[in-house]
Amino acid sequence: MTASRTALLPRPRAGEVPPPLTGTRRWVTALRTLACGAAAAGPAITLATGSTPPPLAHFTVLANLLVAVAFGCSAVRSWRGAPPLPPRLTGGALLLAAITGLMHHLVLSNYAETPAPTSGWPLAATVLLHTVTPSAVAADWLLLTAPRTLRPAHIPLWLTAPAAYLALTLTRGALLAPGSPDRYPYPFLDVDTYGYAGTLTQALALGLLFTALATLITAADHLRPDVAGRIEHRRNRISPPAAGGLK
Repeated sequence: MTASRTALLPRPRAGEVPPPLTGTRRWVTALRTLACGAAAAGPAITLATGSTPPPLAHFTVLANLLVAVAFGCSAVRSWRGAPPLPPRLTGGALLLAAITGLMHHLVLSNYAETPAPTSGWPLAATVLLHTVTPSAVAADWLLLTAPRTLRPAHIPLWLTAPAAYLALTLTRGALLAPGSPDRYPYPFLDVDTYGYAGTLTQALALGLLFTALATLITAADHLRPDVAGRIEHRRNRISPPAAGGLK
């Protein structure tokens, strides 16, 4: 017997043609694309409307930009059916989003020097930066990713972003003239008020809190249920058989 003509046709190499999108992958791609858009929209509005200090001096803006890049890559990988981003990267995005949301709602909102906007585009940017994006990242972690992938060994890598931001902020402040209104973006990093010893002490305390938060996230990742796996299992169970599967 001769082989069928179809069997003789060359098969596409891996990566040349994306596999057809399933219903689950469509939803995952769409949700991660929306999360990427929200994470990018906040910095875009902030840059367009202007702020003091300059937008790129804010940890929140830089963190949202990093989250936007991570979720943009995740959306593309979901669409193509490629493996997800490594947990050391997704966990870092999750920690940045958690720091952004918690610091704003629990710390910065209590400073009289940093009043929150109440209307217009500034309010929209604030909600996107500090509430929508952190919530979207947390929802993606809880609902769309496999549990028990984050490791304590990832934590030092995650903390390099806040450490680098501290170094850049202090360097920038040292280069600006004393008394400049936009010299330090956050009150607890104001060297003019606390001096370097006081500022570094507060930064160290925050660093310990961030380490504790990263440890808590890692522990929670090993205790949470596998929601994504259950959704995929249910979809496979109720999906109709593929064409040609019945004879």
